[in-house]
Amino acid sequence: MASVKSFFVYWSEIALSDVDGLLTHISQRNPERVMDIWRQIDRRVEALGHFPYRSRLVPELKALGVEEYREIVIYAYRILLRVRANKVFILGVFDGRRDMEDVLVERILARGEN
Repeated sequence: MASVKSFFVYWSEIALSDVDGLLTHISQRNPERVMDIWRQIDRRVEALGHFPYRSRLVPELKALGVEEYREIVIYAYRILLRVRANKVFILGVFDGRRDMEDVLVERILARGEN
């Protein structure tokens, strides 16, 4: 029987901040929904430890020829990740209704300010 390869999953500080902000925002509108959304995020991210390639390539980046970033979609949220060797890096959590290009430009500009 073949064993499933294990990947180590690492959350970036900004991705953790994204999740915190997301859950805070949701709790203000719908406090009963927060735990369900967190459980979904946690379960899907944990599954990346065994099946990171079940995630899809980010369509907007793939169209530009960039195929190193992947994502999982949970409800209206996109979790951006990158797989390297036996590691999965969670890079951000975004509202999927926002334009990905706008989100990435904001992130790049914010990095330059630090």
